[in-house]
Amino acid sequence: MVSFRGSKMRGFGTFISRPLLFLLLHFTLVQCDITDGNVEHLKREHSLMKPYQGVGSSPSSQWDFWGSTLVTSSYVRLTPDERSKQGSIWNTVPVYLKDWEMHVQYKIHGSGNKHFHGDGIAIWYTKERLNPGPVFGNQDHFVGLALFVDTFRNDLHGMDVNTYHNDEAADRSFPYISAMVNNGSLPYDHGKDGRNSELGGCSSEIRNKDHDTYLAIRYSKSRLTVMIDIDDKNEWKECIDIWGVHLPTGYYFGASAATGDLSDNHDIISMKMYQLMVDHTPDEDSLDWTKIEPSVSLLKSPKDNIDDHTGNFRSTPLTGWKVFLLLLCALLGIVVCGVVGAVVFQKRQERNRRFY
Repeated sequence: MVSFRGSKMRGFGTFISRPLLFLLLHFTLVQCDITDGNVEHLKREHSLMKPYQGVGSSPSSQWDFWGSTLVTSSYVRLTPDERSKQGSIWNTVPVYLKDWEMHVQYKIHGSGNKHFHGDGIAIWYTKERLNPGPVFGNQDHFVGLALFVDTFRNDLHGMDVNTYHNDEAADRSFPYISAMVNNGSLPYDHGKDGRNSELGGCSSEIRNKDHDTYLAIRYSKSRLTVMIDIDDKNEWKECIDIWGVHLPTGYYFGASAATGDLSDNHDIISMKMYQLMVDHTPDEDSLDWTKIEPSVSLLKSPKDNIDDHTGNFRSTPLTGWKVFLLLLCALLGIVVCGVVGAVVFQKRQERNRRFY
């Protein structure tokens, strides 16, 4: 169960972890420290807000943009609803926060119908910035974290359950939000909608809404959480929750978008960065966080999935209900074995008594 407090563009509020099994099916809800979005936590040097002061190419600018990006008084349009456009906007100040939340208010809309539009928006936290390329307007083989809001399905085979047995792509609908962590060695496979390198994701009907849509990216103590609000009801819903994510400090935040044969307006209304007040151990504080290599501690590395043609490409972290179900099954197995053992023991005792 997840509960939140505060306004839409404030912090996630009080995050309560999913139930975990302790001893005999007792549940413990763990409440984590998290910013409430107070102004003292807002990092303005990393935030993009109306009226978009400090945006431009001057040496004092905190945000720079490229390509088809158009900055207005109401929004930053990364691409217009035209074919073959690319645009991006990047924070010029590197982030040296160990724990943070980035809140993005955005809108994707256009004249295309339900199936004919594209391609989507990407939110970046990467070592380099303003490097145009084929991945939603940014470079491939990037170093850092990417969150993709993909509005067009390229992998039509993923719709065929007879081709991809037990593959979540068979049930996946678009638009689709996914996360990827890269150390520069992995390509983003547009043909498979990034499934080979995806760490987690969710489907979300974010296009052509009458209101703005929101997402929040939270990184704290090796945990990456992505929440969404697409109904403008001031309610966050979980999209991605991954443990074991390692990200360095000193990288840059940015947003990019691209259109191809199909198009959409891709608008950023705001990007707000909040610092999380989290205690770290002395060993953690003594680390040089700028030297950390982006990585994820998974049971199976995403790189191992590149040549897997079966469609069983992901090995997601065992968290939340997955852990609960595994522990429950293990406990039930122990109970069953105990009962069977007790019955067998009792039978043997009765049989032994008959010999005396």
